[in-house]
Amino acid sequence: MKRIILSGCNGRMGQVLQKSIKANPELTVVAGIDHVPTENPDFPVYQTAQEVTEAADVMIDFSHYTAVPDLVAFASEKKLPVVVATTGLEDDTKELLKKASETIPVFYSANMSLGINVLVKALQSITPALENDFNIEIIEKHHNQKKDAPSGTALLLADSINDACSEKKDYIFGRSGNDNENKLSEMGIHAVRGGTIPGEHTVIYAGDDEIIELKHTALSRDIFANGALKAGVFLADQSAGFYSMSDLLDA
Repeated sequence: MKRIILSGCNGRMGQVLQKSIKANPELTVVAGIDHVPTENPDFPVYQTAQEVTEAADVMIDFSHYTAVPDLVAFASEKKLPVVVATTGLEDDTKELLKKASETIPVFYSANMSLGINVLVKALQSITPALENDFNIEIIEKHHNQKKDAPSGTALLLADSINDACSEKKDYIFGRSGNDNENKLSEMGIHAVRGGTIPGEHTVIYAGDDEIIELKHTALSRDIFANGALKAGVFLADQSAGFYSMSDLLDA
């Protein structure tokens, strides 16, 4: 049985993860971390990672980007594998993850959906044949409670496309004004927020008289929980290093 410390346990994703873990006899939560203190009949909940005393096999984090540095410091101190699924990370925090991966297993993905990460592979496959003749645009839609824009997933898709381009595209975050050139060297990234949309990402390749669209729609948050748990089980048995969904899919 894999013992899990769940960071962000009281948030939307934390609650979804709790249900998924309860349904799996091979997994258990031994402690939760959340800045909002609550009573939980199944495991103790702490406000900070430093208060946790329970032994675990892996920590899974769906919290807030500002909490991640302290969580990584705790994981490094305890030699604990950590899955970071929190979005909106600053560049310096991402560097902390890579530094920590020199001594502990660290898994990071801007999106824990298996489908999104298969989409990444598809985008990298088709982009080289299209980049010189097609405008590339990304539209992402999320619920009205999402704070960061564009989404981490939109940036993941954009970066994946750029990695496959012979010449990097310049990101344009939304457009306004009356004199836009819409160059092929640009990639537009547009954010929509409304209602309870779990997540929708569309990548558009628009050429002369033809359009290719690749779209992923999240119908529930369960897909992110399932991916995070697969990542946690995978990471618990790995040596120190920096891991991503690509490693999980290839395992």
